[in-house]
Order: sequence, then C-alpha cells, then structure tokens
Amino acid sequence: MGCDVERVVKKVIDAALAGDMTAARLIVDRMVPVRRSRTIHVDLPPVDDAAGVAKSQSLIIQAVAAGRLDLEEGAHMSSLLEARRRAIESEDHERRLRLLEGHHG
Repeated sequence: MGCDVERVVKKVIDAALAGDMTAARLIVDRMVPVRRSRTIHVDLPPVDDAAGVAKSQSLIIQAVAAGRLDLEEGAHMSSLLEARRRAIESEDHERRLRLLEGHHG
C-alpha cells in the first residue's frame, strides 16, 4: 500500500513539473494552508445607537484604506456592524409601535 501511494505522489509531482496545472494546484492546495480568519483588534466606539454604528463604519473604512485591515476583514466587520444597525432600527420601530399603540389603544 505504501509503495502505491509513493508512486501516485511521484506521478502527481511529475505531472505538475511537466506543466499539468491541475496536478500543481493539487500539490499547492496541500502544501499551503487555507487562510483562516485571524483575530483583529480595532478600537471602535460603543455601537449602542446608529451614531456609534456610523462612526464605527467610518473607522473600519479608514483601517482598510490605511492597510491595517485587508478588504475581506473590513467587509466582515462592516457586515457585523450592518447587522447591529438593523437590530437597532428594529428595536426603534418596535418601541415606536408600542408608543403608538399605547396612545391610540
């Protein structure tokens, strides 16, 4: 079994060296680890209201522009902030609806 695996690996390497891009990709995919997300730290203001979310979005854009975050990291953080903005908006709508119902019901 071990000899068969070694022969297959050698054939894949030989194919890659001969220009077979599928074989080359197979080797590279095994050699280079897939990038996992990393923990990042960006000082952001509290996001308890829309103003805090807007300021945080601005800081994220600045961090991407300055190269402190890559574009993908900035997009992920912006997406989290957008979810927070929607939650704040929903809370606000719910609060307003309760007030209206209380005044007219």
